[in-house]
Amino acid sequence: MSEQENAKWYVVHTYSGYENKVKANIEKLVDNRNMRDRILEVIVPLEDEVEIKDGKKKVVQRKVFPGYVLLKMIMDDDTWYVVRNTRGVTSFVGPGSKPVPLTDDEVYDMGIESYVQTIDISEGDTVSVISGPFAESTGIVKEVNINKRTIVVMLSIFGRETPVELDFTQVRLLA
Repeated sequence: MSEQENAKWYVVHTYSGYENKVKANIEKLVDNRNMRDRILEVIVPLEDEVEIKDGKKKVVQRKVFPGYVLLKMIMDDDTWYVVRNTRGVTSFVGPGSKPVPLTDDEVYDMGIESYVQTIDISEGDTVSVISGPFAESTGIVKEVNINKRTIVVMLSIFGRETPVELDFTQVRLLA
């Protein structure tokens, strides 16, 4: 088993409203200290929410866990120190100062790993849309945006090839 397979998901508490800043700060520190092999992923889970203002529908992205950032990392003294001392991080979630990793069931229930599993999709791949208004459509991936966790798929709509931006969780790679 490789060392990266030992990585677990941890949760850090942040000042409310600073989640994206903390994510950016941690990613910058990981790059600067060459720790990409030990801090593998930093995410702020988002979900789309429809707001109606002045009779107009607007889709906005809302944080699923305000005040928290999720990290997939190998816990050791160095990674603990880097994350714990990142500006905006108040603490790891766990009793006292001991970080406790999420269980496999918690990770599954939160849908965190579903983000990660679909990253193997790349430009030119054929995908099937599994949810949303374009469900059961098939198209070619034109663009992959890992930071936004979206892909642009060319779908045939009314006989025309149309680019449609979809979330990673809305598509499945066709063999």
